[in-house]
Amino acid sequence: MRIFKEIKTIQNWCKEQKLQGKSIGLVPTMGYLHDGHLSLVREAKKHCDIVVVSIFVNPIQFGAGEDFEVYPRDFERDTGLLEEEKVDAVFAPSNNEMYNPDSSTFVEVTGEITGKLCGASRPGHFRGVTTVCTKLFNICLPDKAFFGQKDAQQVMVLEKMVRELNFPLDIIRVPIVREADGLAMSSRNVYLDPEARQQALILNEALSEAEEAIKNGERDTARLKNKLREIIASSPLAEIDYAEIYDAYDLADVEKADRKIIMALAVRFGKTRLIDNRLVEV
Repeated sequence: MRIFKEIKTIQNWCKEQKLQGKSIGLVPTMGYLHDGHLSLVREAKKHCDIVVVSIFVNPIQFGAGEDFEVYPRDFERDTGLLEEEKVDAVFAPSNNEMYNPDSSTFVEVTGEITGKLCGASRPGHFRGVTTVCTKLFNICLPDKAFFGQKDAQQVMVLEKMVRELNFPLDIIRVPIVREADGLAMSSRNVYLDPEARQQALILNEALSEAEEAIKNGERDTARLKNKLREIIASSPLAEIDYAEIYDAYDLADVEKADRKIIMALAVRFGKTRLIDNRLVEV
């Protein structure tokens, strides 16, 4: 497994792989890997000849007061896991390598798709995501890039960016990986103390109950959203950022759950903000 720290070096290496006729799969991560990330790696290995994993805690997608400085990092552990998965290359640049001090170029997707959910509560977040992913796509030259459904809005934004800017690659969604008790895997789960960890299970429970209501004929999204919020509010530590239902393609408002919809949640347990979602097709 090759480990690259410099842009030009990995870019040249990726060019060599392409000249040999090999397809490249990219798995962008911020490190502190768990089975959710590894599921992306395994999916990439199914589809591509070469798998590149980036490990970079992207400073420009964190807002003031967010957890950039304390975001969990363990490069040695991460590379050990990726070695076991037989990843071909890891790209782990420094902040200065990715962003020159005088860097002032950004890529931004505007409109409803970035103005709701995490885009509303984390201004500038998706501009940071689309900018860093544009750079990673240009550096690693992937044929396919793999992202987890847990970050559903992020995937939708990147799909739109790739489609509208004509990137020569496919975005591949990989289903959410959950702990045995139903909690969606996240690098931020390590922040939870035992009580908060137990109470966080309410997220998956709320999504499951709302999905069951849809299966039983409920279509009114206002009532479904109220159901989500009431269930989550039964957890004393839960502080709801959002609990919303939108069209699963573009986050358009929907009054009736009569198409493919996404139920999306962001909830704080103490200082830890967790997200989860469920796609439902009637």
